[in-house]
Amino acid sequence: MTEIIDEKENTVKLLDKYILRQVIEMFIMGVAVFTSIIFASDTFITLIKQISLYGIPFNVAFMMIILNLPGVIVMTIPMGVLLATVMTLNRLSLLSEITVMRSCGIGLNRIAKPIFIFAIAMSMFSFFINESVVPVMTRQSKDLALWALGQKNIPNGKQNFVFKELNENEGLKRLFYVGYCQNKTLYNITVLDSSKPGAIQILQAEEGKTTPAGWNFDKGSIYTISDTGKILNTTLFDQSQVKFGIDMTKELQKNLAKEMNFKKLYYHLKHNLVPKDQRNDMAVELFDKIALPITTIVFVLLGVPLAITPPRVRYNRGFLFSILIIFAYYLIRALSISFGDAGTIAPALAAWAPNIILSILGVFLYYKKVYTIN
Repeated sequence: MTEIIDEKENTVKLLDKYILRQVIEMFIMGVAVFTSIIFASDTFITLIKQISLYGIPFNVAFMMIILNLPGVIVMTIPMGVLLATVMTLNRLSLLSEITVMRSCGIGLNRIAKPIFIFAIAMSMFSFFINESVVPVMTRQSKDLALWALGQKNIPNGKQNFVFKELNENEGLKRLFYVGYCQNKTLYNITVLDSSKPGAIQILQAEEGKTTPAGWNFDKGSIYTISDTGKILNTTLFDQSQVKFGIDMTKELQKNLAKEMNFKKLYYHLKHNLVPKDQRNDMAVELFDKIALPITTIVFVLLGVPLAITPPRVRYNRGFLFSILIIFAYYLIRALSISFGDAGTIAPALAAWAPNIILSILGVFLYYKKVYTIN
């Protein structure tokens, strides 16, 4: 009797390895396919936009995309696990292997066990990547964008040139005079600033550099002169910054939440260290840092019962089911996050709504499939 039990346990272990091997192979293919699709659509369009609008060199823009790759992989891991689950079980079902396993006393719960274990492992791996790798890569991508935009603003090789900044009424706000530019550093700079009513400021500096947020000046002085020509104030400085043109730093701050892990983002929200207009967005992002990895398990819960093909169906419908589930999930996700960002629903509900809805459906289908003879 003991030998029969041991033999059965060994058979089940071999079955686990057999299923797990097929799931992993299909998972790798799924992640590669879905990552390529995202890169070929949204990410590639972003690349072209950065090159055309901001003048970022192609090699820099491409490097920024590579730095954003971990964030894309976090999104595609649930898709890959779902595709692997549905395709693997659907294939076993079509070959009647599921039927044979059930006739040998191996239920659907036991068949799906290695897949759920794999999904949990991938969920933990996704959370780890999202917490440790994605924030670092996002910050590096932003720093690279700021550097590239700063290089774009430097008028290399020019001498005795003037740059003016206009106010909202198209009047003169600031007038910059630069003696020359060498090695992307500005020298002999004079700035006439008339942005403050009733006074004019004259800034003189030995050297400076440009950034997307403004011009940084070193070793200079600022003279404040009234409309009557009286000197009101004189200030010497080692470093000073003057903003001009389009400030791209605000645009790049939109992904500030992705630059922080869960603990750091929670700290910023708890102590009100985030802009008020971004508080809802960051609160949704906080809960989504946990909800997104859990999606991997939810997809398996929903994918397992859908993958078991009835005897009358003789074609593989796994890929179609995978696409429909992914489409439904990200449609619900887009709507709920939009409502959460707008403050219509609570941030926690906005992040977890897709998982809650699909989990309810998944539990119903799974229970029906496990305890109903097909």
